[in-house]
Amino acid sequence: MSTLLISACPGPPACAAVHTYLFVDGLDVVARSDSSMAGLDPRRLLRPGGPLCPTDMPCTVDVAAPEQPEPGPGRLTVRIRLRGETVIWSDLMYPGLDGRVIEEVRFRLEQYLGEVERAYAALKDQLVIPPSEPG
Repeated sequence: MSTLLISACPGPPACAAVHTYLFVDGLDVVARSDSSMAGLDPRRLLRPGGPLCPTDMPCTVDVAAPEQPEPGPGRLTVRIRLRGETVIWSDLMYPGLDGRVIEEVRFRLEQYLGEVERAYAALKDQLVIPPSEPG
C-alpha cells in the first residue's frame, strides 16, 4: 500500500499562484508526471466531498494544469475509485524511484481520508481572516 501526503504552496511571493502538492510514497506526482504543470488550487481539490473523495463509481479528476503563463487547456488527471477499504488511483504515468513507470497506486482508505481531512483542516486554518484592528 502507498501513502499520500498533501500540502499546499501559499502562492506569492513563494510562487505565482496557490497550488496543491500531491506526494505518493514521498514522490511529487505532479512534478514527476509533467514538470510544466502545477497542482490545482487546494480549495478546489480539498473541499468536503470534493473531487479527491473516493466513491464506488470511478471518476476522473483534474489534479494539475500547465502553470505558465496561466493554466491552459491541458490537464493532468487521475482516475479515483474505492474498492472496499482501498482507494485506487489509476491512469498515472510517472517514474518511480527505480525508474519504472507507475501506472496505479493503492492507499488504505483510513490513511487516505485522514490525509485529505488533515490537508483540508490546514487549508482552513490558513484561510482564517484575522479580526480587524479596532479603530
